[in-house]
Amino acid sequence: MTTTDRTPVRKKAKQFSRLLKKERPDYNYLRELFRHIRQEMNIEVDVARTSKTLPYIPTEEEINKYYQVVWKSKNMKYVVIVKTLLYTGVRVSELINIKLSDVDLDKCQIKISKREGKRDRIVPFPNAFREVLGIYMENVKKENTTYLFESSWKKHYSDRGIRKILQKYTDDAGIKCSISPNKLRHFLFTWMKKKGVEDALMQAYSGLEKPKSLEIYSKLAIEDCQKVYEDKIKDFPI
Repeated sequence: MTTTDRTPVRKKAKQFSRLLKKERPDYNYLRELFRHIRQEMNIEVDVARTSKTLPYIPTEEEINKYYQVVWKSKNMKYVVIVKTLLYTGVRVSELINIKLSDVDLDKCQIKISKREGKRDRIVPFPNAFREVLGIYMENVKKENTTYLFESSWKKHYSDRGIRKILQKYTDDAGIKCSISPNKLRHFLFTWMKKKGVEDALMQAYSGLEKPKSLEIYSKLAIEDCQKVYEDKIKDFPI
């Protein structure tokens, strides 16, 4: 049979959906279903390999230019948002869910709470950032806030809201490539790598899970990572 003789994918999907809709299958069920289908058909499914392109990483000059615009805006909340993203490398979905109670100013650490079935983790921030963060937290506590970053509607920011803030500063700085939360995350870990920080140490606070290395990473205490992090972060451009 040639590819032109096959049922169009969209039509085949509708046929499958009619069979499965009443059962309300979740992702794991569908994954296992198609695994068994392949076994029953006794065929090998060729997976097309696409070349992976490296993500764009802002230069130190761009980060400096970007941060200067953020700083000159004199919006303390936005300054702290950008610095938190830069120093911790947290994902935007994690940033918006950080609560005031998750921040440990004494240890210079923030707890990142994960959803059910996932492990919480600790991310460090520089000792030099503690004072600014502490002052900011004292101010927002007076407003009876729960989350570290809340909008004027007394709710934590949305993913879209944070991206909109960062995009505004990208435009103001005249930087062609959008500085997104993920770009700041890439910048931190690339910078740390250039400074010679081992993957095993970064693993504890990056939130990246490499199955083959999990056993090694799990033996590393956050305290060990904190020492290396604090030593290297002193040279961070911001």
